[in-house]
Amino acid sequence: MAVTERAGRIPIRVQATGWGLLSWVLFAGSGPLAKAMMVAGWNPAAVTSARIVLAAVLLVPVVAWFRPHALRFSRSDLWLPVAYGLLGVGGVQLLFFVAVAEIPVGVAIVLVNLAPAFVALWMRTARGARLRGSVWVGIGFAIAGLAVVAQPWQSAGLNIVGLTAGLGSAMCSAAYFLLGEYGARRTDPSGLTATGLAVGAVAVTVIAPPWAFPPGLLTAPIALGDRQLPAWLVLLILAAFGTAVPYLAGLRALRELSPIAASVLAVVEPLAAAVLAWLLLGQSLHPAQVIGAVIMLIGATAVQVGGVSGGVVRRSTGLGRG
Repeated sequence: MAVTERAGRIPIRVQATGWGLLSWVLFAGSGPLAKAMMVAGWNPAAVTSARIVLAAVLLVPVVAWFRPHALRFSRSDLWLPVAYGLLGVGGVQLLFFVAVAEIPVGVAIVLVNLAPAFVALWMRTARGARLRGSVWVGIGFAIAGLAVVAQPWQSAGLNIVGLTAGLGSAMCSAAYFLLGEYGARRTDPSGLTATGLAVGAVAVTVIAPPWAFPPGLLTAPIALGDRQLPAWLVLLILAAFGTAVPYLAGLRALRELSPIAASVLAVVEPLAAAVLAWLLLGQSLHPAQVIGAVIMLIGATAVQVGGVSGGVVRRSTGLGRG
């Protein structure tokens, strides 16, 4: 019976993995698009605010029309969309775009992908999960790879603001996985995504109100390779396919995957982002940074293979002990 149940779950897990990979490939495209908008005169706060507000405006009515029950939360879970929106949406995006504005896209992406290490540390300390030794070895490799990629001893192209923002985004990203796993199994992912985007939109609007942007920004030409698109069209693509859809896909994956397994899927993002940055912006990592990225990917893979012993993650119904 156990073998049959396990065999029956394989397609579901494969499907969840596919949702996770789709989420991170789409997220990868947001970096080069946002960078191109900043080159055209947009600042990080403006890109973040306009992107999240527009994503919420697009998604909330759709969910309200087709799945109105998904927007209802029990009284005990009202904190969830607030925390998810502030950390997993607003915090991740704002800090990430600050990093992208200050340091190369590839470096910012790799910094954000320290999230699996933070997730593993939380699982061990807060949930009491028993992590195999290979997980800790993988975390060590990830940190070593980060050091090689970030190269803090060199000043060209890197600064403390960008590095700090990137690490802050990684911490918020870890919260996204932990809160997302908890919420995806207790609520409808589409409802949590829509309300989370709405909360994130309110938060970033306080920092950068969309109506305060110069009107000319929306029609400014955005250079993407040898093509130019109006800013409003790039922003629409960024909101729909770089925000709303990947958040939906990510929560769909977290219904079946543990936070560690789901977060490690993010290793595809640096590769996809590096290719897109090369095609759209002409940016690339230095050879030493490529080696560092490979080391970090090895570490992340070790975390994925090591997993969590004892099934602690699958039985967990909360964020911390108990």
